Amino acid sequence: MFLPVSSRVSFPEIEEKILKLWTARDIFKRSVENRSGRKRFTLYEGPPTANGRPGIHHVLSRVFKDVMPRYKTMKGYYAPRIGGWDTHGLPVELEVEKALGFKSKTDIERFGIAEFNKKCRESVFKYVEDWNRLTERVGYWVDLEHAYITMNNEYIETGWWVVKQLWDKGLVYQGHKVTPHCPRCGTSLSSHEVALGYEENTEDPSVYVKFKIEPAGMAGPLAAFTDKPFSLLAWTTTPWTLPANTALAVCGTAEYAVLDMGEEYLVLATERLEANGLHNAHQAGRVSGCHLVGLQYQPLFDPFDSGVPVYRLSPTGMTAAEPGEIFYPVIATDYVSMEDGTGIVHTAPAYGEVDYESGVKHGLYFIHHVDLQGKITGSYPGAGKFVKAADPLITRALKDRHLIQKDEKIHHTYPFCWRCATPLLYFAKQSWYIRTTARKADLIENNERINWYPEHIKRGRFGDWLQNNVDWAFSRERYWGTPVPVWRCDTCQASDCIGGVDELRSKPGFTGFPEPLDLHRPFVDEIAYDCQKCGGRMRRVTDVIDCWFDSGAMPVAQQHYPFDPDSRSIFEDGRFPADFICEGIDQTRGWFYSLHALSTLLFGQPCFKNVISLGLILDEKGEKMSKTRGNVVLPETVINKHGADAVRWYLLTASPAGNTRRFSEKLVGEVTRSFMSTLWNTYSFFVLYANIDNFRPGTQKHDLASELDRWILSELNQLIAEVTADLDAYDPVAAGRAIEAFVDYLSNWYVRRSRRRFWKSESDADKLSAYNTLYECLVKLSKLIAPFMPFLAEEIYQNLVAGNGTEKDDSVHLCDYPEAEMTSIDNVLSGSMRLAMKASSVGRAARAQAAIKVRQPLADAVIAGLSQTERSGLEKLADAIAEELNVKCLKFTSDADSLSADEYSTVSDGPVTVGINKRLTPELVDEGLVREITHRIQGLRKTAGFDIADTISTFFETDSVTERVMEAWGEYVAKETLSRDLVNGVPDDPGITAETFKLEGHAIKLGVKKTT
Repeated sequence: MFLPVSSRVSFPEIEEKILKLWTARDIFKRSVENRSGRKRFTLYEGPPTANGRPGIHHVLSRVFKDVMPRYKTMKGYYAPRIGGWDTHGLPVELEVEKALGFKSKTDIERFGIAEFNKKCRESVFKYVEDWNRLTERVGYWVDLEHAYITMNNEYIETGWWVVKQLWDKGLVYQGHKVTPHCPRCGTSLSSHEVALGYEENTEDPSVYVKFKIEPAGMAGPLAAFTDKPFSLLAWTTTPWTLPANTALAVCGTAEYAVLDMGEEYLVLATERLEANGLHNAHQAGRVSGCHLVGLQYQPLFDPFDSGVPVYRLSPTGMTAAEPGEIFYPVIATDYVSMEDGTGIVHTAPAYGEVDYESGVKHGLYFIHHVDLQGKITGSYPGAGKFVKAADPLITRALKDRHLIQKDEKIHHTYPFCWRCATPLLYFAKQSWYIRTTARKADLIENNERINWYPEHIKRGRFGDWLQNNVDWAFSRERYWGTPVPVWRCDTCQASDCIGGVDELRSKPGFTGFPEPLDLHRPFVDEIAYDCQKCGGRMRRVTDVIDCWFDSGAMPVAQQHYPFDPDSRSIFEDGRFPADFICEGIDQTRGWFYSLHALSTLLFGQPCFKNVISLGLILDEKGEKMSKTRGNVVLPETVINKHGADAVRWYLLTASPAGNTRRFSEKLVGEVTRSFMSTLWNTYSFFVLYANIDNFRPGTQKHDLASELDRWILSELNQLIAEVTADLDAYDPVAAGRAIEAFVDYLSNWYVRRSRRRFWKSESDADKLSAYNTLYECLVKLSKLIAPFMPFLAEEIYQNLVAGNGTEKDDSVHLCDYPEAEMTSIDNVLSGSMRLAMKASSVGRAARAQAAIKVRQPLADAVIAGLSQTERSGLEKLADAIAEELNVKCLKFTSDADSLSADEYSTVSDGPVTVGINKRLTPELVDEGLVREITHRIQGLRKTAGFDIADTISTFFETDSVTERVMEAWGEYVAKETLSRDLVNGVPDDPGITAETFKLEGHAIKLGVKKTT
């Protein structure tokens, strides 16, 4: 016997029961160990930060990451998967700063780096129990007991080893470059971090500034314009950078218009006149950009009066400038755009990447008047204020001197710190870089060896990123992170990179490690040793490493490579590269890139073979989820209501993996109501009748007795082949949708068409064939859906298989994945059956068009528009179609026009036309009435709570017409309703469930009572 199954089911309750079963039987561990020695399948787990609660987007990635290893395990692979925790970096520091009420790095240093980092260490697992609970609850199988942790000494040591390898290859350097700087966090960001924080529709100033040319240099065609002031018009959205202006850039080949504005001449690119509303201004002449090059102009502010140091740039570095020698030239560059602005670019070498490069090339002067907190220094307008607050003050000061031609607002895209949402400022400063540009070709070539899902990301979002690659600024001026393993001599400035603890310990004059060993700041900052060049003392530079570097090093760092002897085989035993990784699309410029870059630079090969890049997840209105909007979806709320399987299935099948998706709890509920309930009711139907008939799978040999059985088994094996191909192609979305379609066929065609075979089959062989066929479908379905819906799969398997000892495995997740029996696939039969389903659907539409009830039998239906092959296939299924349409016979014709509109209701779908005979004879009317009566009796059985196999007595009171019908059709009614007797008259008996109905204009009272 199978355990009884209720049609009313709580999937969350079932899942809680299954979780206990998995724990009691140690199913996850056994599923891995059972395949030990087989070919390995490796998943790299992108490490989350556990100092914040997990959200629904974390469930999305966990579900996709879970499907593939489960599938590969069932396909026979050895697939251990290790969890990991990202414990370093600004996410942790900002949480601690918030808790301590700190506003800046000064507060941290006043508090003490040791104490601050101690607080960071304590906070990193603040929500780890929430993460572990969610991970277990959604059925994501990953080893958290042995998870790698980026703050562990072993992990840090491997990080040092990685830097040392790159150092020895000449790929690490300290450069003075313009980098995106977060004034709140006080540190630079890498290019891929910047990509995570762009905000659209940001409002900024749009200021047009007049720069007055020194008349002494105006010669040639410009000599005609010396009779009054001559100014170049430049545009900026960052007025705070204007005090640092030391050059104007023009396009040497462009044409510039000289506008006579009355009291002065104003110059801008001819191409930009209309965009700036100056196309109607009087033009005094036009000159080429090359005639402007070499002019000098008056500075907006005198830097020597402000108390800010001034330097002269050159390819070899910076030198201090003296008052009187500074000049402000017009230069020609290739970055002047005619798409916006005026065609004249304000250049401040301290605050722009191309500005800095131009400064080095042209020997410009360098003025840095903003501190690392983003505040104006010196005596400039807005001194002491944050740069954005200083913008209007600087603009006002220039307006007062009549140097502003126009002052507006602009809305554009601007980068913000992805962690603290502070506007980023582009500063020229020293940072440590990895020379990724030196291996650009290798990065691009290795990307070609990776399978991307969706495929367009390979040469699109990710490929474009590699094509426009810049060197990786991997150092941070922060505290809680892997220390940069570079020591510098305080005497001769020689630098040395350390690749491990033993290497550092072996240095002459080494001061020793702290006890217990802790490779974080400030302890490593105190370690010194003797300089081999001059005998001075080598002390560590104070920077720490970008936490993205930590996560990118995880393939080797989680193994403590190369220090752990066992780790040295990672290239031979399948631990590197990964077979599969999966995260959100934002990680194309984050974790995906850091993995790819470090692997390419270290080993010359890709780090992963297959990657699913998931689209962003939004709320049901298409808006980004945030606490401020109040639209954050708490995963546990949805799971507790609908179950983890419903959430998993929705996330897996609602849209293609790379698409941005809206998350709707209502649609999760729809998964329960449609797909899961459909499958459950099919399973419940089987168990109910199998127990009634004491069916025991595998105990009797049987032949397939029906075309219906052969068809559904053909569809099943087609499904197995399709799902296997989709999962082998890393497309769980297509696989899941194929399963959905099959379950619909199984329930709404096979079971519905076979229902009488289980209940009132005239042949034991036919009934046995139906039972075995449906049993095979359900068992194989439980295995097919196991990677997708692990809980429901287990529940079905436990009852149908494990609980009956028909297979050796005591969990569906220990089974092999089904393999398609190709000889069972009959494409001709499948095509015919699908055409039969279509014809039935079109025929039902024709009935509805004629407003004839489904239970009313009709004389015939006619199908037109078929080829000879299609007709031959449907003729074999004519009885099934006739029963679906409730007609006495099915006819075929080649001419749809021959169907009289007076006699037939016709509907067409493509080439297929179905006509339903509308004429009702008295005999057909009687049969329709008796079917309505039968339906009402079945409803009374259900109301009374009778079991499906209970026999009853049926009582009726009616008029002469329906009494005649009951007498004529009594045998049919009794057989359909399991009535032992039909009694004319409904006695006043409390044991009788009775109700009065009005059917086709006839009043009839019906009653039912269970017989003993």
